[in-house]
Amino acid sequence: MLKEKLKLKGKKLILGSQSPRRKELLASLDVDFNIFAKELDETYPNGLSNKEVAEYLANLKSTFFKPKSNEIIITADTIVCIDKEILGKPSTKIEASHMLKKLSDKTHEVITGVSIKSMTNKYTFSDTTSVHFGKLTHDEIVYYIDTYKPYDKAGSYGIQEWIGQIGIKKIEGSYFNVMGLPVHRVYVELLKFC
Repeated sequence: MLKEKLKLKGKKLILGSQSPRRKELLASLDVDFNIFAKELDETYPNGLSNKEVAEYLANLKSTFFKPKSNEIIITADTIVCIDKEILGKPSTKIEASHMLKKLSDKTHEVITGVSIKSMTNKYTFSDTTSVHFGKLTHDEIVYYIDTYKPYDKAGSYGIQEWIGQIGIKKIEGSYFNVMGLPVHRVYVELLKFC
């Protein structure tokens, strides 16, 4: 029965993330889980491709967890890339504005690296979505930053917020990946762990 499959056959699921969006997305799979997250320095070695950076950071987050026999740990990291530049989380209004101006009227990639780890197995993958922004005016950018304060979001925006509704013309790939977790792929991979 599907509901029994979703219970992951007695496994205890742990989300290693403080992101409210990842929590919401994982909960949408109708699985029970706990949240444990640790702060870490999200630096990565030079010379990695964007995909490798996302996977490296997801793996880095997983190193802090030593799963017991009945536990499965999920860690993830989402990066926003444009013209080979990775846009992190802005720390100021000026940084956020610069990032959104870079994204305006252009296409960029959102890559989420995911690590799924049990006591005996570990699998890391990434998912990429292309996001096409229309032209954003200065007033739209200022309004969005002042109203939504996107300082906890890579690339200075959340697709599920106002800026996504008025600014994004189309996407190619998973919408949920842009929010921070490619839930379809996570679901498929979790079932393999059980």
